[in-house]
Amino acid sequence: MAGDKRPLVLMTADTVGGVWTYAVELATELSTRGVRVAIASMGAALQPHQRAQLAGLDGVTLHESEYQLEWMPDPWDDVARAGEWLLRLEKRLRPDLVHLNQFSFGALPFRAPKLVIAHSCVLSWWQAVHGHAAPREWDHYRKHVTRGLAGADLVGAPTRAMLQTLRGNYGLLRAGKVLPNARDEALFAPGEKQPVVFAAGRFWDDAKNLAALQAVAPQLSWPVRIAGSCTRYDGRPVRPEGVECLGELPARDVAREMAAASIYALPARYEPFGLSALEAALSGCALVLGDIASLREVWGAAALYVPPDDHAALHAAIERLIAQPAERSRLAAAARRRAAHFSPQRMAQAYLQAYAALQPRFVPAPVEEMQCA
Repeated sequence: MAGDKRPLVLMTADTVGGVWTYAVELATELSTRGVRVAIASMGAALQPHQRAQLAGLDGVTLHESEYQLEWMPDPWDDVARAGEWLLRLEKRLRPDLVHLNQFSFGALPFRAPKLVIAHSCVLSWWQAVHGHAAPREWDHYRKHVTRGLAGADLVGAPTRAMLQTLRGNYGLLRAGKVLPNARDEALFAPGEKQPVVFAAGRFWDDAKNLAALQAVAPQLSWPVRIAGSCTRYDGRPVRPEGVECLGELPARDVAREMAAASIYALPARYEPFGLSALEAALSGCALVLGDIASLREVWGAAALYVPPDDHAALHAAIERLIAQPAERSRLAAAARRRAAHFSPQRMAQAYLQAYAALQPRFVPAPVEEMQCA
C-alpha cells in the first residue's frame, strides 16, 4: 500500500519443503505486530493450498517464481537469475530488511541489511546420512554457501546444533543466533487416541529414516501409518511394505492422523529442527526420535531417543510405550508442555529482536529470547 509506514521485510521461501510452512507461520505472526512481509517464492509453482494460506493476511504480499534451489541438480544459472530477480524486487519494494532462507543470496549487494537463516544444508545432510563428507561434486555448492554466509549481516539457525555445522563445513566464525521454529497450537489438538504409531515425511528421504520403521513394523504390536510422498524426486515410486503408506495428505488430514495416533516415531539421522515432531507433540503424541544433537536440543527429556540405525532399539522403545500406557501418557504430556514453548508468538518476538539488531525501525520484543533449553 502506497504510503504505508510499517516496516517491510523481503523474505525468500521455497515451496518444496518445510521452509514454506515456517515462512507462512512467521509472516502471519509478524503481520499482527505491524510488520509487512513480501514473500518471494521459488523452487516450484505454489500449490493451491499454499496460496490459500496467505489469503486475507494484512500486509503480506506474494511474489512468485519457480527458480531452482541451490541444492537441486545443476541449479546455478537459475540461482543467478533468482538473485537478479531479488535485487529488482528490493529496488522496487525498498524493504527495511532482507530475510533470506537460502544461502547463496547472502552474497548479493542488497541495500538493506541481510539475515540469512540456515534451515539445513547439503554438507551436514550428507555427513549425517552417509557417514562421510560430501564428494567433490558439491564443492561448487560449498563455495556458494560460504560466500552467502560471509555476506550476511547476521546468520541464524533453528538450533545450536545446526549453527555448529556451519562452522565446521563453511568456516563460519562469527557468532550466529538461534531462532527456533514454531507451529500454531490452534491447528493441532489431541483427539481420542488409537493404538497406532504414526510418522510423516518423504519415505525415500534417508535423513528421515522412515525405512527403519518399515523394518520393525511387522514385529510391532500396533500398526504403523506413514504420511508423505512415496515418489522419489526423480519420479521413481517407492512401495513400502509392512506399513500403511498414506501418501501426501493435506495439512488438515495430517493433523487428524496425529490427533488419533498415540505414538509419533521419527528415527531421523538428520533433522535440524523437526516441525513434524512439534506438530505431533501438540497433538498429544508420545515421541520416539532419532538420537541426534538437534532433536535432543529441542525436546530434552520430553521424548525417547534411539540410535537411528539401531532397529532393535527402535522396536524396544516403541513396544515399551505400547506396553506402558502410564509412561506413554507421561511422555505425551511432557512433549505437549515442551511444544508450547515453540509458539508463533515467541518465534516472532525472537525474530523481531534479530531484525532490530540490524535495523532500528523494527521494535524488539520486550520479553526474553526464545531459545531451546
